Amino acid sequence: GVGAARAGNLTFMVGGVEQEFNAAKELLTCMGSNVVYCGDVGTGQAAKICNNMLLAISMIGTAEAMNLGIRF
Repeated sequence: GVGAARAGNLTFMVGGVEQEFNAAKELLTCMGSNVVYCGDVGTGQAAKICNNMLLAISMIGTAEAMNLGIRF
């Protein structure tokens, strides 16, 4: 979010032409400490979606385990 951008702690997963990525990387490092080139156009979005899905699965599992523990 905004706080992470101000602190320079964002992670960018970028897809596109590698030469264009290299040109934009300097700007992206102003907002993020981790800038990763993922390949062709769309691969950065795919990596982000996979990351969000894994986070959601982890959060759902934690909530279900907590709910089960409370019920027992």
